[in-house]
Amino acid sequence: MGASSQIALSIIVPCYKVEQYLPKCLDSLVGQTLDNIEVICINDGSPDHCIDILRDYEKRFPGKVVVIDKRNEGVWKGRWDGIAVARGEYIGFLDSDDYATPDFAESLYRAAKETDADIAVCGFDRIDLESGKVLSREMTTHRDDFIIDNDPGRLVELNGAPWNKCFRASILKGMRNLSQPPTVLDDLAFHLLAYCDMHGKVTFVPKSLVRYMVRAGSIINTVRKDQVDSIFNAFIEIRGHYERSRPGLLDALDAIAFLHLGVSLVFRLSCDRNVDIKHEIANMTAFLDAHFPTWRRTPYLRASYVVSRGGAFLKLFVVQKVYRAHLMPAFLAAYRFMINRLHVDIKW
Repeated sequence: MGASSQIALSIIVPCYKVEQYLPKCLDSLVGQTLDNIEVICINDGSPDHCIDILRDYEKRFPGKVVVIDKRNEGVWKGRWDGIAVARGEYIGFLDSDDYATPDFAESLYRAAKETDADIAVCGFDRIDLESGKVLSREMTTHRDDFIIDNDPGRLVELNGAPWNKCFRASILKGMRNLSQPPTVLDDLAFHLLAYCDMHGKVTFVPKSLVRYMVRAGSIINTVRKDQVDSIFNAFIEIRGHYERSRPGLLDALDAIAFLHLGVSLVFRLSCDRNVDIKHEIANMTAFLDAHFPTWRRTPYLRASYVVSRGGAFLKLFVVQKVYRAHLMPAFLAAYRFMINRLHVDIKW
């Protein structure tokens, strides 16, 4: 058995300007209950002392902590650099300012292996960094496993972050890259590229295994208008991949595009008081109609499917009706009020 086959899970950790959080993240990973893992740390040209911290862990945990020191090229390129050298059967991720519970790696890997899944998904806590208060606990309710080819609509349920998942390594190593990755929503774009090459099972671990730290002022993240074009270009390229190789997933892709572009991205744009949100909604509607045309009639937002699945589908079903009734500006204003004044955040 070669060295590569002895590693169950590779965990990729991009690092940039996180020296004050990095030790806690690394301590949580080198203390995992699953022994045969590697932690691949990408020092993305960080100008602080990240590289010194990483070299110290690499020296103390030889073979377990692997450091790639490179010039700054952004998290997208760093993630691909980590995938290229990963030796694990599965690949997971963790942000360097977050940390994991001791059974994070073992729970995800065992679930993936026992069900022969392409991807395993666990729950997580969103925690206020300053106060330590748990803001929300997500993805911890029971969900049945599903085969992507049999029910691709259920991909809508999956959150767009890679750090609460492990992926079959062969899929990530073989998937397409983008000619121009987006400057925002890069995590979601990464997932969509991975889904395009998946035909197998998605399994769930309904336990909170990741502590996602929310920094002050980051509950609402605005998006600049000049970033929208990069998102649009990347998503057009992604849909082209699906049209050529996975046309059976197009209805699901269009539902995901509506959720993350038509709802989440538009909401983030609305947080900028200088933005003409009615104009941006009209622009987004035109974009979705032109490039993700089944968002209005996707079978995964029909009443029968929504009733049978509930959860995220029900919320998206409601907001689709609001969108088509031209009531989104009022809806977004109410949503911002709930977050800012009532401190209630509905997760989409």
